[in-house]
Amino acid sequence: MDMVMRMVTEWPVVIFSRTSCCMCHSIKSLFFELGVNPAVYELDEIDKGHEIEQSLLRRGRNPPAVFIGGEYVGGASKIISLHLEQSLQPMLVNAGALLQEPAVN
Repeated sequence: MDMVMRMVTEWPVVIFSRTSCCMCHSIKSLFFELGVNPAVYELDEIDKGHEIEQSLLRRGRNPPAVFIGGEYVGGASKIISLHLEQSLQPMLVNAGALLQEPAVN
């Protein structure tokens, strides 16, 4: 897990994904639509991807596994829930992944 923890602290938003996973694709698309440029690690394409995935799975973190500000936030359903509750964007702003929009008067 040390390798994973090092990886998640290098970017404000990190997504561990699989290229064949439709939910992973949906979550990545959501972040891109929000204007976030996450670090995406496709576990089925990178060196040590299987080892990283096993480390995540041992902790109950299935792809897509999303980390914001170095902290594990959740998978697809959690990210979608946060977005629908309008809680995701403030988290992204706090992590420095998204600029805060000016208040409208």
